[in-house]
Amino acid sequence: MARMRETVVEHWPVFALAPTGPPAQSNEALASLPHLPFTRRCHSTLQLLLACSDDLSPAPPAPAAPSSTSAIRPAFARAGLLPESSDYSEVLPDSFPSAPAEPLPEFQSEPEDAFIVKNRPVKLSCKAAPATQIYFKCNGEWVNQNDHVTKESLDQITGLVVREVDISVSRTQVEELFGLEDYWCQCVAWSSAGTTKSRRAYVRIAYLRKNFEQEPLGREVHLEQEVLLQCRPPEGIPPAEVDWLKNEELIDPALDSNFLVTIDHDLIIKQARLSDTANYTCVARNVVAKRRSSTATLIVYVSGGWSSWTEWSECNAKCGRGWQRRTRSCTNPAPLNGGAFCEGLAFQRVTCTTLCPVDGGWTEWAKWSACGTECTHWRSRECQAPPPRNGGRHCSGSMMESKNCTEGLCARNKKISVEHASHPLDSGMGVAVYAGLVGALLLCVILVLCVGLLAYRRNRRHVQGDITDSSSALTAAFHPGNYKPPRQDNPHLLHPSAPPDLTATAGTFRGPLFSLQQSTLDSHHKIPMTTSPLLDPLPSLKIKVYNSSTMSSLELPSGPGSTDGEILSLKTVGTGPQNHHGHTLPREPGYSASATLGCLGGRLTIPNTGVSLLVPAGTIPQGKFYEMYLIINKWEKTTLPSEGSQTVLSPVVSCGPSGMLLSRPVVLTLPHCAQLEPPDWTLTLKTQTHQGAWEEVLTVGEESLSSPCYMQVEEQSCHILMEQLGTYGLVGQSAPPQPACKRLQLALFAPRAPCLSLDYSLRVYCIHDTPHALKEVLEMERSLGGVLLEDPKPLLFKDSYHNLRLSIHDIPHSHWRSKLLAKYQEIPFYHIWSGSQRPLYCTFSLERGSLAVSQLSCKVCVRQVEGEGQIFQLHTDIQETLPPHSPLPTAGTCLPSSQVGPYAFRLPASIRQKICASLDAPSARGCDWRLLAHSLGFDRYLNYFATKPSPTGVLLDLWEACHQGDADLVSLATALEEMGKSEVLVVMTTDGDC
Repeated sequence: MARMRETVVEHWPVFALAPTGPPAQSNEALASLPHLPFTRRCHSTLQLLLACSDDLSPAPPAPAAPSSTSAIRPAFARAGLLPESSDYSEVLPDSFPSAPAEPLPEFQSEPEDAFIVKNRPVKLSCKAAPATQIYFKCNGEWVNQNDHVTKESLDQITGLVVREVDISVSRTQVEELFGLEDYWCQCVAWSSAGTTKSRRAYVRIAYLRKNFEQEPLGREVHLEQEVLLQCRPPEGIPPAEVDWLKNEELIDPALDSNFLVTIDHDLIIKQARLSDTANYTCVARNVVAKRRSSTATLIVYVSGGWSSWTEWSECNAKCGRGWQRRTRSCTNPAPLNGGAFCEGLAFQRVTCTTLCPVDGGWTEWAKWSACGTECTHWRSRECQAPPPRNGGRHCSGSMMESKNCTEGLCARNKKISVEHASHPLDSGMGVAVYAGLVGALLLCVILVLCVGLLAYRRNRRHVQGDITDSSSALTAAFHPGNYKPPRQDNPHLLHPSAPPDLTATAGTFRGPLFSLQQSTLDSHHKIPMTTSPLLDPLPSLKIKVYNSSTMSSLELPSGPGSTDGEILSLKTVGTGPQNHHGHTLPREPGYSASATLGCLGGRLTIPNTGVSLLVPAGTIPQGKFYEMYLIINKWEKTTLPSEGSQTVLSPVVSCGPSGMLLSRPVVLTLPHCAQLEPPDWTLTLKTQTHQGAWEEVLTVGEESLSSPCYMQVEEQSCHILMEQLGTYGLVGQSAPPQPACKRLQLALFAPRAPCLSLDYSLRVYCIHDTPHALKEVLEMERSLGGVLLEDPKPLLFKDSYHNLRLSIHDIPHSHWRSKLLAKYQEIPFYHIWSGSQRPLYCTFSLERGSLAVSQLSCKVCVRQVEGEGQIFQLHTDIQETLPPHSPLPTAGTCLPSSQVGPYAFRLPASIRQKICASLDAPSARGCDWRLLAHSLGFDRYLNYFATKPSPTGVLLDLWEACHQGDADLVSLATALEEMGKSEVLVVMTTDGDC
């Protein structure tokens, strides 16, 4: 009986600790023991109590454990194990000890997401401790008990019961589920302390379609060209992973940095090499299958290049006219893989003339010398009739001969012949020859000293230089022939064939004289113009011209009656230009902007110039602040050089501080004067190095992955995404076959009324069609006392090498007289096309008959020779004070010079973040940031944006810069609506001002 009691107590926790079952099942049914199967059948009560050592395994959870035998007896009786009328109080105790308190179940492993491949079911498992029971619930319904496979073990460390349960999910079960939600399962574990639920595990049917959405295409590319092979894998669950094969070998970008696989699975070859000629295959795979795209054959070809020319061969004619030949080969490099062969001739032939050889001939014999002490006299001849030339033979025979001069009276009467260069002279004759040479040498030294003394005296007398008329000197840059030629005996003066180069010096001017530039006169009917007024009265001054290797100066000393406007001083020390990088950049009012910016970003704008710098939020690291500046460089400070046929199209702008580390690109906006329709331009962005040299940064249309910038070119301005601050400018040149056109403005100025003199002048400026250029001219004329007569007129100036011609017509000759001596004036083509000159203008000087004349009406015609033109119809009263007129916007309408933080941006940060979150991730349908770039017109080179962490954010920064003046959200909302991003439109409608 004691053993029986012990056994019951040992096996009771199977019933006593059973937790409350699922609410969908009846507690009474779960508690009835006939429904509880046993793992081993016991045939009698005695076997159950004494020998049955197996645990009971109830299928569903049982109700809470009874606290005494009164609850267990009816259950044993219904099970047929105890008679209902029997009293087994001696066998079963009245109460049982309660189990110690258990913690909540804790999952040691939870079910994981799984994919059904074909028809193979998947197994979900979970393990928890301590756990009395564990059941699965799938899609809100309990899984049948018979579908569970339970394993039970004991944790050797904690002594807790560990249960592990597995179920199988078939394809049929998943397919029978209706609704939008995927099939899911979840584990629920019980203990005496309560229940614990695991994470949901989703079961999906895996598949991978056969056809690729886009397959790579074979192509032929030039050596070092960037290559893009596109691949869009088939649709599948789970999404396919993409690998690239090169000749059936896996491409690993980590091992070869020349390869780059984008987030869209495209393969980019940064610079094509000969070794990259291969077959490329895109392989897509997931748990279901592996798909291979069609093979794309990439051929990297090399176009041939000529080697250097060989030296000219010898002339093939030994005498007279012949030919010389030189060759080159198409081996630098040789054409490969179908590359183009070299264009041009592989040889060149020129005529040559070989001088014929001339044999030498003897001159006549000289007279006999005096009779010597040895009773002989001598005579000589030379091989100079003719001398041997061009390899001709030398004279043969003796050069000197001697004979007895006493007719036999002396003992020596032998005739001696001295062979040329073989018989030495005797000692007496040698002394005479040497004495003569010494005398001649002394005579030469005396003559040289005399000539040097005379030259020294003449140099001292003329060291003060030549005197020339002042009007000729000041116009020498335009009339080179007016300079008096210097004396030929004074090497320190200017060379007579070369006019003085006044353009090589940096000038400081006062009054109406602005610059001196060299030009030439082609005809007496035209006057080449510069930036200085023509025919202004000059004082009767004398100009002294000095020239040396270290200093060149041109000075007009002020005398009685001279004013500051008549003083000119040009001085240049040394020969090299000064490096402006060694000095602080000047920040002039109206041409600079600055602000202290932090991580919230901001915008710098120079009013009425079209120049701005957008610093997006996050560009500056958190916690750091920088004093950022934006400066338009003056012409005399920083000049952007134009090489060959290039022309400067924008102002030169410095932004800084230079060397500042940026976390994301900033946007620099520059106005330009290029006429983009039709697109006949090759536009290049240049930057200035710390040494002062200019380097090319980017050419539009030739971008690559190594390009540090991206430039968005619009009709009036360009927007540059850059990550390095510095000094930048835009240049361009014509793209054949059509010549390009640049936009100019023509502005007509006159003196401010009232005019108290008989002289009256009209100035016509020819400047770039940019706000900055017009602002500079207006300020310069304001300082000169000029006034703008009417709005500037546009003019398209074509790259045709034709000058700009200006003329004045229909002057009322009864009251006015023109001082212009020619029919028209011209500004040279290169001065305008280079764009590196100061503002160019022409002056028309007029004279009225009397002070009573106040009305002036005339026409001023400006046109390019064989090109377009404009006409100013002038009707003005020179005594009437005109109201101030300026085409620039007033201070109330222009943007502030600096905006800091969120106020600088039109797009709120919350809308911006949601747009980026919606479009940054690539979409198989292409409805992502790439479609946004196409809708906004920023899709010229998408690879620049693809390399950024947030392509959408960079696109929105560029949109902010392009719409800083009219940045309403309508254009952006329209683009998102076309893309079908309705959820983003809802956010913009509620949070924005759309």
